Amino acid sequence: MTPRPPLTPAEPVVDTIHGVPVMDPFRWLEDGDSAQVRKWVAEQDDYTRSVLDSYPGREAIAKRLLEALSCGVLGPSAPRGDRRFFTRRTGAMEQPALYVAEGEAERILVDPIQLGGDATAALDWWYPSPDGELLAIGLSVAGDERSTLRIVRVTDGRVLEERIPNCQWASVAFEPGNEALLYTRFAEGAFYDQRAWRHVIGTPIESDELVFGEGLGRTDTFAGISISESGSRRAINIHRGWDESSLYVSVDHRPYEEVFSGAGETVNAWFNGDRLIAHTNVAAPNWRLVEIDPENPGSESWKDLVAESSAVLVNAASTRDRLLVHHLVNACSNVSVHSLDGAFEGLIDLPPLATVTGLGAYPTCGDAFLTVETFTRPAFLLCVDPATGRYEESGHLDAPPLFDASRYPVRQLKFISKDGTESYMFLVGRQAGDGPTVLSGYGGFNLPRTPLWTPTLVPFLEAGGLFVVATLRGGNEYGEEWHRAGMRESKQNVFDDFIAAGEELLRQGLARVSSLGIIGGSNGGLLVGAAMTQRPELFGAVVCRVPLLDMVRYEQFRIAELWNREYGSVKNADAFEWLHAYSPYHRAAPGVRYPPLLLTTGESDARVDPMHARKMAALMQTLNPEGLTLIRVEPRAGHGQGKPVAKVVPEEADVWTFLLNNLR
Repeated sequence: MTPRPPLTPAEPVVDTIHGVPVMDPFRWLEDGDSAQVRKWVAEQDDYTRSVLDSYPGREAIAKRLLEALSCGVLGPSAPRGDRRFFTRRTGAMEQPALYVAEGEAERILVDPIQLGGDATAALDWWYPSPDGELLAIGLSVAGDERSTLRIVRVTDGRVLEERIPNCQWASVAFEPGNEALLYTRFAEGAFYDQRAWRHVIGTPIESDELVFGEGLGRTDTFAGISISESGSRRAINIHRGWDESSLYVSVDHRPYEEVFSGAGETVNAWFNGDRLIAHTNVAAPNWRLVEIDPENPGSESWKDLVAESSAVLVNAASTRDRLLVHHLVNACSNVSVHSLDGAFEGLIDLPPLATVTGLGAYPTCGDAFLTVETFTRPAFLLCVDPATGRYEESGHLDAPPLFDASRYPVRQLKFISKDGTESYMFLVGRQAGDGPTVLSGYGGFNLPRTPLWTPTLVPFLEAGGLFVVATLRGGNEYGEEWHRAGMRESKQNVFDDFIAAGEELLRQGLARVSSLGIIGGSNGGLLVGAAMTQRPELFGAVVCRVPLLDMVRYEQFRIAELWNREYGSVKNADAFEWLHAYSPYHRAAPGVRYPPLLLTTGESDARVDPMHARKMAALMQTLNPEGLTLIRVEPRAGHGQGKPVAKVVPEEADVWTFLLNNLR
């Protein structure tokens, strides 16, 4: 007999918003610090464990997951001077460490667990100085991402005395000579009002100088600080959401001047030596690469280096004498080589259906380093001579023991959404026959879904599973117009795309309703929550991870005001109408048979408040008493970043055991 969930008392609150009464029966579950909520979480955990631990095969899945994860992680490379910096996790390591390579010799420069003194300590970000002599890192614990800035001397690995807190999601730039750096931080405990400061290395942080940020909007965020090689020019990129930005430039230490402000357009600029280069969608929905004259910076004077094309220009980097430009072509990577004035010279011969996860180059270095992944091959490193386009593989991760990639073909399948829009999904694994099929997607924040090695899929693929990644509007697979077609008032397009992908899998005979599962996290958690509440009869099981689900109150928690430009704000009557219409917490209805649901969250999540998962779990257990709703709350964990292997294995074992036991 399946155990019954603990009873959750409803304490209804009714808000009238723009004249509409909005019922919230589980408002009391928002307060994660209350004793009552903690007791509820503990009771739910007991119930969840009683179900998940009873499933057959979990121990074998956990064992295989550990083998797959033990193959490690290889992050992007950053060459500086004669050194190359990169992150890697190998063998039994719990967290990726930061390595430095000097010629053929490699050594660990920063072990976050050793430095942080905590098994959950993780590197959030890192920036080497232009000469490769110093390194700024952000260190946090328990997944809270509230980074503390530390400075490391590369020669001997010594960590300097500086400890600058509240540097989550920081931008950092060293001044020439490495005597000072510019960095961003928040006020103590704040998620908004980011500011840029100048720190002289070796001095107390109390003497740091505020250099930029006064007068910015509360939710304006820094997307990059850059200093020219001479040090006389500086650029600061400010983003407002994921579709608007401003660029500020200082020349010869004069005050920063706003040289661009885009209403619905974005520019990301950096200094390439003393040249100011920018990646922008201004007058180019598929993006282009331009050069900006800091003395004459108006957008009408920008010079195209790489013009817009039918492919989406993702990013670019420069070596001593070449530009490398990364495009997406049908959601897969394509890297071209150009002269420094932008003239096309050729393409680098990359594997098909692959993603370049790191484009490592620097203006003072000759070689470039491309980190590449596919769905069935872990990351490998290509050392490229841009002058010839030739490369050699200079590092790679091994596949898990006995994993045979040839058994899991990768292909793309077209599908057509409700309004006739065409898109594609990647299929990984079983080509035909019965077996579980799991559909995933994201569809938001200008982020593309591309081929990536995901070791936690290994047990599922080996069990005969078919894993599917749908490219949905809201992402950046096909440029800014594709992004805009899935945001704010057009967000329903994303859910329609996802549902259409599921229907196409059924039509192609690649799944039955009972064998079709869906999985998504964060904005993808909202995606699967919306798909489940809009089309519950279409899916056999749902895994909803670190999700947004109460879209009426989402912006009141954590950093969620930053997302108003993507979703809209209930303060606006029109935005309230569309948010309330698709909000999964408000869309779920009594008398409907919903598929088995597993919600996961982390108690320290700095991005999406765990209240979303708590309230939705209580609601679904109440509305769907004959169904199955589980919630898994991971202590001392956040949105997913920096989670050690010891936490990843049991969580992923629960997820894939749940899916394999509920898809028929």
